[in-house]
Amino acid sequence: MTIKEYPQAQLAAQPIGYWAREAAHLAIGGLRTALAEEHLTQPHWWILTHIAAAPGHWQRTTLTAKLAPYDDQDTDFPTVYDDLTTRGWLTETNGSLTLTPTGEAGRLRAHHRNAEVHARMRQGIDDTAYAATIDTLRHLVANLGGNGDLPD
Repeated sequence: MTIKEYPQAQLAAQPIGYWAREAAHLAIGGLRTALAEEHLTQPHWWILTHIAAAPGHWQRTTLTAKLAPYDDQDTDFPTVYDDLTTRGWLTETNGSLTLTPTGEAGRLRAHHRNAEVHARMRQGIDDTAYAATIDTLRHLVANLGGNGDLPD
């Protein structure tokens, strides 16, 4: 990929809102498209990754409370849990959620698809530049009254 070079002063004069929105739109769209290949939404993905990281730890209400602030689609979380259960990807024992082997296999396929999108996004951007970008965005968020801390 070739990208045109500009002087620092010209780049510094660019509107951050435009570039942040454009980057977010394309990044989220790419991830959602990759997940859709597994018939998953972002909330499906969030649920799968949290349960995989702590099997038997999460219950529907506590996990939904953790994930809801990140949801921009007014997701009906009970329907997502039910969908994963109907697929045979998720089991619930005494209220605790665990992935089945089929669910873990699906999660790994989705992880691979997401990793491809992330790799495409990061082409030509080393870890130092990427970290500096994230840190700059964190500061912008905090300066505007938002929470600049990394998500849990």
